[in-house]
Amino acid sequence: MGEVKHLCLVKFKEGVVVEDVLKGMTDLVAQMDMVRSFEWGQDVLNQEMLTQGFTHVFSLTFASADDLATYMGHEKHAAFAATFMAAIEKVVVIDFPVVIAKPPPAA
Repeated sequence: MGEVKHLCLVKFKEGVVVEDVLKGMTDLVAQMDMVRSFEWGQDVLNQEMLTQGFTHVFSLTFASADDLATYMGHEKHAAFAATFMAAIEKVVVIDFPVVIAKPPPAA
C-alpha cells in the first residue's frame, strides 16, 4: 500500500489557545518514530461556505497502515487525544493511502 496520511480538519472552541495545542501536537509527534512527517496549517481564504467553520488542518504521514495503527493505539497518542478533543468544537478525520498524481519538481 505504501505511505498513509492521517488528515484532521478542525474547528477549535472559542477561547482555546491554539498555540498550546500546536505545541502539544508537535511535542507528541517528536516522540513517535512511526510518524514520518507532520504538517499543519490554518485556512487563509476564510470562505465560510466552503470551510463549514473548519479553520485548521493537521496532516501526519506514516510509512504504512500498520504504523498508523500503532500510532493510534499508543498511550501517548491516547493521552494527547483527550486534551485535543476537549479543545475542539468539531473535527473530520480521514486516513488514506498516498497516491502521487503530480510529483514535486526535482531539487
